[in-house]
Amino acid sequence: MKRFALLTFLLLLPVFVFGQDIETILKTRLTEEPVGSAISAVVVDENGATFYNVGTLSKDAGARPADENSVYEIGSITKVFTGILLAEAIKRGEVKLDDPISKFLPSSIAPLKYGDKEITLKDLTTHGSGLPSLPDDFKPKDPLNPYADYTVEQLYAFLGRYKLTREIGSQFEYSNLAVGLLGHILAKQAKVNYEELVKKRILEPLGMKDTAITFSPSMKKHLAVGHDASGKATSNWDLPTFAGAGALRSTAKDMAKFLAANLGLKKTKISDSLAKSHELLRTFERENAPTFRVGYNWITTKPGDIDIQWHNGGTGGYRTFAGLDHSKKRGVFVATNGSESADDIGFHILDPKAKLRVVEPPKKEVELSEEQLEQYVGKYELTPTFAIVITREGKHLYGEPTGQSRLELFAEKEDEFFLKAVKVSLSFTRGEDGNVNGLVLHQGGADTPGKRVQ
Repeated sequence: MKRFALLTFLLLLPVFVFGQDIETILKTRLTEEPVGSAISAVVVDENGATFYNVGTLSKDAGARPADENSVYEIGSITKVFTGILLAEAIKRGEVKLDDPISKFLPSSIAPLKYGDKEITLKDLTTHGSGLPSLPDDFKPKDPLNPYADYTVEQLYAFLGRYKLTREIGSQFEYSNLAVGLLGHILAKQAKVNYEELVKKRILEPLGMKDTAITFSPSMKKHLAVGHDASGKATSNWDLPTFAGAGALRSTAKDMAKFLAANLGLKKTKISDSLAKSHELLRTFERENAPTFRVGYNWITTKPGDIDIQWHNGGTGGYRTFAGLDHSKKRGVFVATNGSESADDIGFHILDPKAKLRVVEPPKKEVELSEEQLEQYVGKYELTPTFAIVITREGKHLYGEPTGQSRLELFAEKEDEFFLKAVKVSLSFTRGEDGNVNGLVLHQGGADTPGKRVQ
């Protein structure tokens, strides 16, 4: 989920010059990173919504051009919808922010505590619960649709056996599990499924007719086909149990309505819940990373000179970003049907001091022998609850992070590997005896060491 630049004078002419620059940025990015086939963006302010679209809905000849009605999976931007649902449920008296989650779970599940403190709804929505990103039994049958077969029964079984390893609220740990559980609880309290809940309480009041989990015929017709890291068309994701963490699909046109309502530019019957969802609930200082201020799933950081409230999203074939600058009442949504982040473009549009990232040329792969690759096979512990297991099949090396799918690693040179599926690289370290004794995970500007334990 990257940050980062416009000339100061552009702010004097926000519609014409600013807009022209955005289109150039999108065209340049699609040219430099031709993984996907389309990028759509919308800028919302007091003057209305301005749309920008480049590319086509697929790489097929004669494919429809992207426009404001093009449908993208918005992934984890769904989490802010879940945060708004929490604010709305509090207003309706269905839940309280400090309610312990055991209040809403089967009595057979023991309260999840660390010391005398139990996980609450506030902890779920701020990523401070102490729950991991995913359950330990998350083992997808289909890596191209990894959440599809995970059940509520499995979720309950995991919660029943999991033991917290640190004080609740002490550390930010991004958790699809936690927010998926929050969406499940809110839907359970309202006695409907998550899709029906978000439709009745957010989408219909805001007039978002082409936002849903289940594709309508119109949405299917306007779908921007997702593409994996190699640029090949890939499948859409289904998240039946973790719907609240990332199941929604939407368009720039609908997200413009969402941004306008969140900025208070359009009054609706849920305006008070939208405003409530922007409140900051926790501040997390993070080593070698920006401070995160978190509320009802909205994250607030300062990528340049001003506070931006934002969330991003990513599924197998899409990357999205939604951001708000409350001081200028400006909002941005960016979506691409490829696997390269759009975050820096979104931050850049909102804050001229937030830099666009430099697109790196593709890394060149070299071939290592089976004997060389065998040196790296083992288990590497990065935290007490997160490890990467390295395995080998012939001349292919794979990495499998805790609770995630196995992905192939490609050698750039001895001890240096990269992934094609995501912007991640690994450096293996050696002891004085020359044997591999650890690794360093390079991701999102952070370098995380791991010790070899097996």
